[in-house]
Amino acid sequence: MSAAESRVAALGEAVVLARQAASLLGAADRAVVEVIDAQYGGILTNTASVLVALRQWRTKGRVLTPGGTTVDVRLSRVSGRWRVTALHPARPGPPAATVSPLALQILHSPRIQLPPASAADVRSGRVHDSVLNALLTLARDYSIGVSVIRSGHPTYVFGTHRLSDHPRGRAFDTWRINGHSVVDPAAPKKLIIDYMHAAAAAGSYNVGGPYQLGGSGNQFFTDPTHHDHVHAGFLH
Repeated sequence: MSAAESRVAALGEAVVLARQAASLLGAADRAVVEVIDAQYGGILTNTASVLVALRQWRTKGRVLTPGGTTVDVRLSRVSGRWRVTALHPARPGPPAATVSPLALQILHSPRIQLPPASAADVRSGRVHDSVLNALLTLARDYSIGVSVIRSGHPTYVFGTHRLSDHPRGRAFDTWRINGHSVVDPAAPKKLIIDYMHAAAAAGSYNVGGPYQLGGSGNQFFTDPTHHDHVHAGFLH
């Protein structure tokens, strides 16, 4: 049994979880993880998805290697207790041979904070320009903490057979706005509502968040999954 499997077993969890987190393991003397944000990818009565965006640093001798990913942590409620049942680390894919000027603007913007998996998504060239343009538009007025773009998100809208816009590179989630976490009760309600309206004005057809807003059709929505972030989806 590996060291990682032993630690997981000591917590009373299934050792297979350590194997599922292989991208966080490697030949290193030491590793440190910083959780950037944890948000719902979906929550139902007895099952849930929690998306954990994280940074990681590994040391091997005197060499320090930065990294990180986003992990879709699946949970089930058993006898009134939530237990982790599976881990699905992000798979952003390799960088594109040529990174577009639009993508470079996103990667270098001091007003758009991307976790490692989302930055890799942008470098891969698999994020639609509609998403990149919307982020740049929003960044004119807001400092944005992105939690997830494409990889690391459930393939289907949780609890359904409907394909999510995220894995198609047509959505992004925001967990922090102007330094305020969306989930924080002290975060100004007006700030979040204004940001949701701004996301719609930037081209999102499907804006979800902690508040139900008026609008045409189903452009705005809220549900338990989106009480801790703002989702913006795009048709193309």
